[in-house]
Amino acid sequence: MEADAHAVPSLSRVTPDSGREGARTNRPGPPVLEPRPGGPAQWFAARFGPENPVRVFLVALLVSWAFLVTAMVFFGLTLIHVVLPVGGLDEADADVSQWLADNRSPTQEDVSWVGSTLTGGHVIPAVIGLCLIVFLATRRWLLAAFVLFAVALESGTYRLTSWIVPRDRPDVERLESLPVDASYPSGHTAASIALYGGLLLLVASKIDNIAVRAGALLVGIAIPLFVGWSRMYRGMHHLSDVGAGVLMGLGALALIVFVARASRAAAERRDTGVPQ
Repeated sequence: MEADAHAVPSLSRVTPDSGREGARTNRPGPPVLEPRPGGPAQWFAARFGPENPVRVFLVALLVSWAFLVTAMVFFGLTLIHVVLPVGGLDEADADVSQWLADNRSPTQEDVSWVGSTLTGGHVIPAVIGLCLIVFLATRRWLLAAFVLFAVALESGTYRLTSWIVPRDRPDVERLESLPVDASYPSGHTAASIALYGGLLLLVASKIDNIAVRAGALLVGIAIPLFVGWSRMYRGMHHLSDVGAGVLMGLGALALIVFVARASRAAAERRDTGVPQ
């Protein structure tokens, strides 16, 4: 971690309140959320809300959402209308879904239910709620916002992207019934990266043990693969939808890290009295 990441305010600027504020804001957190000197997060904080971390967080979040939606819409239109029609790739995409449907078994159906439920409408809110309770109780405001808005960014991107880029789900028997017939992209796969991958990233960045970090990386890879397979197995997505979900999840995770770093950079400018 850079030496000036937790700089102490000069004595000329210290007040009774600023000391308490600095101690609270500069509490050591996951290194992955610390802004790098001269990096894009520092630049963004200096121009879009110096010394106002909440404003910086919200502006960066909106910019990130607009960027991710634009990228996923462009990717989806290119994938569906340009790439897949070439060389029968769309037929191969459909064949994967058909093969999975033709080779189902009761045991695998139960296993796929677990993978699908990991990022379902009940488990995700429960995991987020538990994280919020822990982080808010320990006054880790940035971590609470990171977890909550990582999924919000992914979910908001999925909703708008699936509306702009409509695609029917695979033409196989589905093991689930959803009111929205939106196959592109796989929101469950993306959510598994944004939430579970985000939590693993926070933990791994605070631990120096290489074995632990490697284990966190393997788990972070295994979860979205499991979820993606489960969604395909249950007839809810094509293979290409799952691949797009991986890209969207990684994009959401990278962008929420940037948002958190920008907010942290603004907080440091405020607490150290850096001029605007």
